[in-house]
Amino acid sequence: MRNVTVLGSAGQIGAPLVKYLRDKGYNVTEFDIENDPSQDLRLKGASERALIGADMVFFLAFDVGGSRYLSKYQHTHTFMRNNMLLMANTFNSLKYNHRKFIFASSQMASMSYSPYGLLKSIGELETSALGGKVVKFWNVYGPEHDMDKSHVITDFIVKARSTSIIDMMTTGEEEREFLYVEDACKALEAVMLNYDEFTPQTPLHITSFESTSVRRVADIVAQRYGAYVVPGEEFDFIQGDARNRPSEFILDYWKPETSIEHGINLVAQDMDSRG
Repeated sequence: MRNVTVLGSAGQIGAPLVKYLRDKGYNVTEFDIENDPSQDLRLKGASERALIGADMVFFLAFDVGGSRYLSKYQHTHTFMRNNMLLMANTFNSLKYNHRKFIFASSQMASMSYSPYGLLKSIGELETSALGGKVVKFWNVYGPEHDMDKSHVITDFIVKARSTSIIDMMTTGEEEREFLYVEDACKALEAVMLNYDEFTPQTPLHITSFESTSVRRVADIVAQRYGAYVVPGEEFDFIQGDARNRPSEFILDYWKPETSIEHGINLVAQDMDSRG
C-alpha cells in the first residue's frame, strides 16, 4: 500500500498525517477543500477524482472543530448538511471503486445528544456496511492554524500568551484522554499495515489511555507562560463528563509515546515559533 489518499488533508490530523506518511516514503495524494474549491467533497464527482490510483484512503474529512465550534454550529442545518453530503458522496464512491479505507470516527459517536456524535455514528455504520475500518479518536491535539476551529489546548495557549489569564469555559473538573497528533499518525499507519487482520467491527480506539482533567491541562499551560487560571462556573456542556472506556485492542499493534506535558510543550513551541 504505497499510494495513499488523505481526504481532509489540511485538517488537524490530516496535515500531520500527510507529512508523516511522506517522510516514511509513501506516495500521498492530498484532497481538501482548503487546497482547492474543486476538492469539496460535498460536490458530486469530487470524491471520484480523489480516489484515482489510491491503494488506501484515509477518510478524515469532516466539518468539525473544538468545543467552541461545536457549541455554536453542530445544531445548525448547515453543519449537519455539510457532513451528510460529504459522507454520502464519499461512501458512494468508496463503494463503487472498491477502495480499502479507514474512517475517522470519535469517542463522541456514542453520545446520542450530540449531532456531531450522531453523524459519526452513521459514518461508522456506513463503514461497516462497506467493509472498511473504523478508528475512534479520543481528543487528538497538536499544532493548529484555524483558530475558529481550535481545540482546548490551543485555546489555553492563545489565552496564556495574549493575556496571561486562562479563563476557562468550564470548571475544568471533566477528564479527557488527550493524544498527541504524531502518536495518532503512527496509529493510523499501524491500522493500515495490519488492515486485513481487522474486521469492520474491530474496536480500534486511538487514545492515550490516560485520563487528564481539563484543569490540569490549564495548569500545565499556565506554568509554561507564567499565567493565571480562572475556572469557569459551567459544567462541560459538549461532552458532559462522559468517560467511555476505550478498548485496549489496538495496544497489540501500537502504543502512545507522548506524555501530556511533552505534547503541550511541543504545541506551545510551534505556536511560539510562529509568533
